[in-house]
Amino acid sequence: MDAPLKATAIRRIEDERVVGTEWRMPPGSETGWHRHEYDYAVVYLTSGNLFVESKDGNVTVALERGQVTSRQSGVEHNVKNPNSFEFVFVELEIKRSRAT
Repeated sequence: MDAPLKATAIRRIEDERVVGTEWRMPPGSETGWHRHEYDYAVVYLTSGNLFVESKDGNVTVALERGQVTSRQSGVEHNVKNPNSFEFVFVELEIKRSRAT
């Protein structure tokens, strides 16, 4: 059995406040299972569907170019591209500031 095709993550920025990653997903690729350590927002640069696997169940989500979603830290999932075209989005993780 072949290993699944992996999406490409390109780190665009990381500083004390934010981590910005561009995700490029060829058809049939996936991010791999991961857990989000920070609250995050996603800006979709492509219209299409994404298939999201999680411990709570699987769901296909229809997304539009320019749409923005956000989630809290702790999310664990694997995201797959079921489309016949590349799907691209930017993920912005918001680092928590620590009290001094």
